[in-house]
Amino acid sequence: MDDIDNVLNGINSDKEENPNQKIDDLVAKAASVEPDQEYDLSQFEEVDTSMLEDTIEYPEQLADTTLERKYLGLILNEIKAISVYNFDYEHCYFADENLLDIYKKIIFTDGERYTPVRIKEKFNFSRETHELYLEKTALKEEFETCTDSIEDVYRELSKIFILRKSFLEIPVKAIQAKIVDILNYELYDKMTPEDVEAAVNQVTTTQKFKRAVLNKDLTEFLNEGDNTLRNGLLVPFPILTKALKGIRIGETSAYCMPSNYGKSRFMLNLAAFIAVVHKKKVLVISNEMSLEKMKLCLITTIVNNPIMQRLHGHKLHVSENQLLDFRFRPDEGAKEEVNSEGFMFQAKGESREDYIKRLEKSSKEYKEVCEVTDWFNAKLYNSIHFIDITDHTNDELRKVIMNYYFKEQVHYVFYDTMKTDIDNIGNGEELKKTATILSNLAQNYHMYICSTMQMQETATDPVNLSVNDLAVSRTVKEVLDNLMLFKQIHRENLDDYEFSKTELFEEVESLKHFSDPNVRYYVCVIDKNRAGPKPVLLYRLNLAYNYWEELGYIRHKSGMYTGL
Repeated sequence: MDDIDNVLNGINSDKEENPNQKIDDLVAKAASVEPDQEYDLSQFEEVDTSMLEDTIEYPEQLADTTLERKYLGLILNEIKAISVYNFDYEHCYFADENLLDIYKKIIFTDGERYTPVRIKEKFNFSRETHELYLEKTALKEEFETCTDSIEDVYRELSKIFILRKSFLEIPVKAIQAKIVDILNYELYDKMTPEDVEAAVNQVTTTQKFKRAVLNKDLTEFLNEGDNTLRNGLLVPFPILTKALKGIRIGETSAYCMPSNYGKSRFMLNLAAFIAVVHKKKVLVISNEMSLEKMKLCLITTIVNNPIMQRLHGHKLHVSENQLLDFRFRPDEGAKEEVNSEGFMFQAKGESREDYIKRLEKSSKEYKEVCEVTDWFNAKLYNSIHFIDITDHTNDELRKVIMNYYFKEQVHYVFYDTMKTDIDNIGNGEELKKTATILSNLAQNYHMYICSTMQMQETATDPVNLSVNDLAVSRTVKEVLDNLMLFKQIHRENLDDYEFSKTELFEEVESLKHFSDPNVRYYVCVIDKNRAGPKPVLLYRLNLAYNYWEELGYIRHKSGMYTGL
């Protein structure tokens, strides 16, 4: 099997944008990360921990006590007004502790007979100090001749209290800043308390929607180039990475294949690459493969993948069936009985524990596989989460994803296979609803969500695949950001195609024939790509080792390239 460098070499001759070099750099960086290194949490909003302290400090605009002083002064001069212009415990947010005590003095003492009983609930009594008495007297004298309307002052103070309450309830700096900014609205003076509550609700409940002035900082955006449109994660397939601009947060993709083509294995190959090489947490949701099958596939992938072999340092070639049957080759010169294929085997009457002891003693291959799995556990513990949901509703699917997002800070989700929910079995058009839910989650919570989908076994030539070859709703394409369609070139048709490592087909190669029936050739048609290009690509794979190679661009022999 060719080394990954030779397989990928020459796909892009531009040295500055050579995707293979980017993979090399990424692998080198991944290899240098220590096992206890923290995951990058920079994408999460900064939380203001000052709210956990005893002393509450409002920003300057919310901390101004002018209105509350005027309100108390007017009430002290017209004590009966407390019957109408009052604040219950849930909506009372004086910034000054002495002013709060004066308010409590009014409702429990000075204006006790006029204050509604419900207003007094939950409040404790005010402090009794000489200083507080003097301040209350001074307030009454200061506003004795004030002509401002108590109704207007009460309305404005109510608005401030609403903003203070909201500011404290949501200790996220980005949202707090938007709450304070309500004071700067051009028509704030004309807003009622109900209008302010509505504005706060818009800020807090729709914070997931990105809002901006579209023509702001256009030149900086152009020059900087550091944005999610360009900086997606590399995948182990350079041309696909270049076409899709990598795996991008906020997008949804679907990889579609007929039954028994290896959809789950391809998806796990991508998920493992993101976890191992990019050091990102991922969630795998499956209604196709059990936990045991997924674990076996994962071991097969990390043991045999050439890029991952650079990281764990063991160049192995061990099939999934060999791992499942627990068969390993003995070391040269080891005095062990082997079967017709040259593998050690568990003798009749031998316990599993004794067999493992023999393997540890006589099989370097077995010991290296264990070293790889131990390496994965040590380096990437808790990096790939898995959940098996065979029968589920769309709401249950959404809750599963959000649970791992909040609990484990997972931003990369792989769903195998996208199907209609249990309430709509048999109705393929309902699949668009599922895709829409996933798309909304990806955009609103900055995730990447990848799904596999079922394709029909049609007579369509592999290079001419389209959304019409899907086994389910064709309208799902409208929701997805990327749609990739895969189909096998059968062995008897291999000579009808040629491929090239360049899009212009300056040099072409024929497809090699292999005696191993597990070696297959798949065509990948990028049917939808919001990033732009839609090339038709060729992959060579061996599902026994979950090994996938991107060979280049493909076309019929003597034919024109059909990619757009």
